[in-house]
Amino acid sequence: MSTPFRALSRRLILAAALASAAGTCLAQAAGYPNRPVTVVVPFAPGGSVDAAARLTLQALGERLKQPFVVENVAGASGTIGTQRVARAPADGYTLLFAVASPINVAPVVKPSIVRYDVFKDFAPIATVASSPFVLIGSPKLGAAGTAELIAAARQAPGKLNYGTDGVGTSMHLTAEIIKLGAGVDIVHVPYKNGPQVLTELSAGLIELAVMPISLAQPFIKDGKVKAYGVTTRQRWPLLPEIPALAETPALKSVDVDSWYGLFAPAGTDAALVQRVADGLREALKDPGLVEKMNTAGLRPLSVEREAFGALLKRERETLAAAVKAAEIKPE
Repeated sequence: MSTPFRALSRRLILAAALASAAGTCLAQAAGYPNRPVTVVVPFAPGGSVDAAARLTLQALGERLKQPFVVENVAGASGTIGTQRVARAPADGYTLLFAVASPINVAPVVKPSIVRYDVFKDFAPIATVASSPFVLIGSPKLGAAGTAELIAAARQAPGKLNYGTDGVGTSMHLTAEIIKLGAGVDIVHVPYKNGPQVLTELSAGLIELAVMPISLAQPFIKDGKVKAYGVTTRQRWPLLPEIPALAETPALKSVDVDSWYGLFAPAGTDAALVQRVADGLREALKDPGLVEKMNTAGLRPLSVEREAFGALLKRERETLAAAVKAAEIKPE
């Protein structure tokens, strides 16, 4: 027969056990990391994602007193390296540094190659930087601004074209979001990579392109291409002279930002995740890191944990709508 005393004793024992477990987790977090941390970058060395990762992780390692070592695992639009982290032990010593391509683009465009569920297999830690796309045009294009460009496209459906780095890429889907907002018919011309698009555009062989601003910035500054607007709702602070596309009434809903972020495998202790997020937040206050990011066309951006997860869900919905509107058949 249970007595009030025994019931109280059980509650006290349970409370003590929970307190002990919480104390153990906090102690583990306080001592984390006690050895080097592997961070998988699911793209080849030398690219923009790899560069952003190395800048960020060096600063993070200095704050958490252990090296955060980049391991490049490229292939299949970034999904191979991403899958490796999804299957890694949830101990905080294998993390993922990624962008939208393997996280939200591949799952809606190439679901057949994706062997993970982003929303079940990962714990978002934080974003570290962002960089918008920019709508750019050939110097030969007559339209002086975005409103004039939209008017020209509406008057001659299918006459204008735009280049991207391939079918179903982030550039392609962003361009389709712009087309959807503007209500225009502009022909897609896929290329193998972004630099090829810029070369063709600056030579006047194509008329428009949607590019990461980090790639387009040198061409814009040299006058080789014309910048119509960035895809974020506000102007890009690093190039404030370029309008936001959202300043044009027809494109007021356009708000696309290319984020760079860090993830842990699902099940990683929340205290460890928070410790990394805290370290990133402090690292992004370093003027030296900020200057290096700005030089690379990046703006520090810290969106942590649950807020980062919410951002990913909104982005997934937007991209899925763009795929449907563009009539892209998932592979």
